[in-house]
Formats: sequence, structure tokens, C-alpha cells
Amino acid sequence: MNAKFITLDGIDGAGKTTQLKVIRDWFARQGLPVRFTREPGGTPVGEALRQLLLSPDTRIGLRAETLLMFAARAQHLEDVILPALHDGISVVSDRFTDATFAYQGAGRGLPADDVAALENWVQGSLRPDLTFLLDVPLAVSMQRIEENREKDRFEQEQAAFFTRVREGYLKRAAAAPERYAVIDSNRDKAAVRSEIEAVLQRLFA
Repeated sequence: MNAKFITLDGIDGAGKTTQLKVIRDWFARQGLPVRFTREPGGTPVGEALRQLLLSPDTRIGLRAETLLMFAARAQHLEDVILPALHDGISVVSDRFTDATFAYQGAGRGLPADDVAALENWVQGSLRPDLTFLLDVPLAVSMQRIEENREKDRFEQEQAAFFTRVREGYLKRAAAAPERYAVIDSNRDKAAVRSEIEAVLQRLFA
């Protein structure tokens, strides 16, 4: 089987942590080689930038924020993603460039063409083979953020911001349905798990 590049995305509170475990367990049962990673992060440089980007104390302009996201991504590709794929190891990344289109683009208002230009420069022709887009109603997202953890810089944004982010994700998925699997993660955990496993089974068939 060929190595696959899989990403998992969605608004904060959509359940990525839970579903990453589902994906991890599926790969383990199949005995397929896989590397799990995250963005921003995945490398020492990326993790340092993650701390800066997520800290509530950081004050940064939109262009600088976006460039730092892509700086972390460039190092991530060079050190982790591309070497693993070259060696026949699938990669599962907790967030990737869809998040930049959604958060910095739709959420903060950066033109999509600007994000696309950076995407092409940093990634070349590389795109995920599959993106799981976890989707929940905004009220569910907000409740989970409030209940589960201390808020980072993005989680402190208002509901209108997350409405735009969610709409940005869904718009991208609708434009390229062959790459995205939109998963309603506001359901029984067993149902969500079954759907994700079925999608993975088809990808590696």
C-alpha cells in the first residue's frame, strides 16, 4: 500500500483529540506504518512557534501570524512529512493548511489568494490525500471550549469569528469533495468512529 498524507481539521472543540485516537487505533489494527504529528508544531522550530502563536500574551499582526504559520509548516514538511512519505510511512497531521485558509483567511479576513500563494510556495504540488473535517454546531464548539480547558489565543475569539472559520472550512470541503470527508462529530462516539474507519478503509483499499 502506498503511504498516504492524511490531515484532521475543524473548529476548536470539534473533537480532534478523540478522533485522532480512533485513527491511531485503526492504523495499529491494520499494522500500517504511520507517523502522527501536529501543526503548528511537529519539529523543535514548529513547537517554539506554536508557543508564540497560541500564547494569549502574544500581540501580532495578521500577515506576521500567517507567515509564522507557514514558517512552522515549511520546517514540518522538510523534517517530518516529506521524509516519512518518501520512506513509505503514512502521515496523519492534526491540522494543516486548511486551518490557515479557515482561521487566517475566513476568520481574520486574509484574502484566500494570499494564503494560496504561500501554500504553493511552501508545499509545491503536495496536498493531503484525505482531510477529515470534523464539524459541530457553533454552540457545541463554544460549550466544549468553555468546559474543557484554559483558552489559548485563538480560543479567546468571539463566536462571530468561529462562525466565519466554520463556514470557511465547509466552503473548502464543498469545493473539493474528493479530498474531504466531512464528519458530523456531534453524534454518538461509536457512530463517528465507524464512519472514520470506513473512510480510512476505502482510502487504503
